[in-house]
Order: sequence, then C-alpha cells, then structure tokens
Amino acid sequence: MNRVTLFSICASAGFLLYILEMVRRRKLREEYSILWLFGSAMILVLSLKQDWLVSLAHAVGIVYPPSFLFLVGILFILLILIHFSIAISKLHQMNKKMAQEIALMRNPRLSAGDHSPEKASDSGSDGRKG
Repeated sequence: MNRVTLFSICASAGFLLYILEMVRRRKLREEYSILWLFGSAMILVLSLKQDWLVSLAHAVGIVYPPSFLFLVGILFILLILIHFSIAISKLHQMNKKMAQEIALMRNPRLSAGDHSPEKASDSGSDGRKG
C-alpha cells in the first residue's frame, strides 16, 4: 500500500467520522450531511478497492488513478455547492416574502389597497396625523 492510498483512506475515513460527529452534536443538519456522507463514503470505497479505482480511471481516460479520486471529490463539492445555492435561493425568497408580510402588518393602510400617494402624504412624513 503506497502513501497516496494510505492518505486517501485515512482522510476519507476521518472526514466520514467528522461528519457523523457533527450530525450527532446537531451542528450539521441531516439533510445537508447526506451529500457529504455519500461523497466521503465513495472516496473511501474507491481508496479501499484499488481495482475499481483503476478500472474507473482508465474508463474515463485518466492515467494516474489517484487523480480520479480528486476528480470525484471535486464533482461532489460542485454538487454540494449547487445544493447550497438552491437552499440559499429558497431562503432568500422566503425572507423577502416575510419582510413584505411584516411591512403589511405594520402599515395596515397598505394591505387595505390604499396605494395613492396623496392620502399617504396627508398624514405627515412619519405616518401619523398632525
């Protein structure tokens, strides 16, 4: 067993245990940990099964099989980034909607459909009658 294989086994096993510990301590939600667990388990399996790694690397056209491990890792990181971008977009939309609902609750005139600027300016600059 060479140093690259030993390093990839130790790194992926350590990362797998770290993710499990973060989920156990409730610092990482289960829904976000699935991709991390799957990625580290995939790298661990490919590190342990050298013949699978060599076969997949040669099928893709990669001459040095450990480079395929880095490719797999990079692809999983890209998947995680896409997943988080979708989650952030959803949260942004929810935050915008919630801010609009709070604004409507604070100013009941807006929710009643009274959008004319003349009536809004009648009550003064701070929204109260003079």
